[in-house]
Amino acid sequence: MKLLKTLAASTALAIGLGAAAAQAETVRIGLVVKALGIGFFEAANQGAQDAAKELGDVEVIYTGPTSTTAEGQIEVINSLIAQRVDAIAISANDTDALVPALKRAMDRGITVISWDSGVAPEGRSVHLNPSSNALIGNMCVKMAADVLPDGKGDVAILSATPTATNQNIWIEEMKKVLPNYPGVNLVTTVYGDDLADKSYRETLGLLKSHPEVKAIIAPTSVGIVAAAQAVADEGKIGEVMVTGLGLPSEMAGHVQSGASKSFAIWNPIDLGYSATMIAYNLATGKATAEPGGTIPMGRMGDLTLDENLDGAMADPFVYDASNVEEFAKIF
Repeated sequence: MKLLKTLAASTALAIGLGAAAAQAETVRIGLVVKALGIGFFEAANQGAQDAAKELGDVEVIYTGPTSTTAEGQIEVINSLIAQRVDAIAISANDTDALVPALKRAMDRGITVISWDSGVAPEGRSVHLNPSSNALIGNMCVKMAADVLPDGKGDVAILSATPTATNQNIWIEEMKKVLPNYPGVNLVTTVYGDDLADKSYRETLGLLKSHPEVKAIIAPTSVGIVAAAQAVADEGKIGEVMVTGLGLPSEMAGHVQSGASKSFAIWNPIDLGYSATMIAYNLATGKATAEPGGTIPMGRMGDLTLDENLDGAMADPFVYDASNVEEFAKIF
């Protein structure tokens, strides 16, 4: 009887140790980027590694093809399937072409999410957008209002093409929030077709036809650089401020010159961090993907999912003289 009790106790202890070991297993997440060697994605990996360190039981496998092709990413996905990772978080080179490979991953119990650049819904459980149309529109107007004297003055928009879907949506969102900024008077919208020389000429024309304009919002990385250069060339620094969406590496000099006080775009470090947190919480069953549901993203708060299981991370990240040089080294 005593021997049986000893054996039972030993078995219970072994089971307990086995369960503890299972709980302690490392969660392996493949962070798949569009291509290796790109500063934006290197920064996203930094955020992903920060999340792994914070969680403690996570290994992030940073990987991607050498060029931005769907074929290259499919090879990477197949490799991760063979490695039996727990989750794949991918910034897609093609919305649809990756779906069959990612479906195979999900069929094998691998959690799949997309981030930054999305995959069709049938090829992932969740998509993480860096921001949302409403947040982008509001931030653009807010940055303009912040540089106007007492928040009051005339503002113009320099867009890409008249038919650019995302640009038009963002402009509509800007117009929706104008009542929240009663001092901001939107006088006109001009189009540079996302061409540097045309955007530059349109800005010159704008400065002549609307000399009362105090701020130009360019929600295009091509347009914002061209507008800032035009303001500088016309000797309007200090009189007209340029803001909108741009890249730190292209805008750092214009922030230094004073042509732009601030602009916005997503923070890739936060994006990689959030993608890792989402993949981890889904893979471990700490959260589920369902319309209207939320998924924890650590220090970035919670991701709220819409009916398509898409969610927006945060407001666009604002760059100014305090941080633009640091991020200019990244992207």
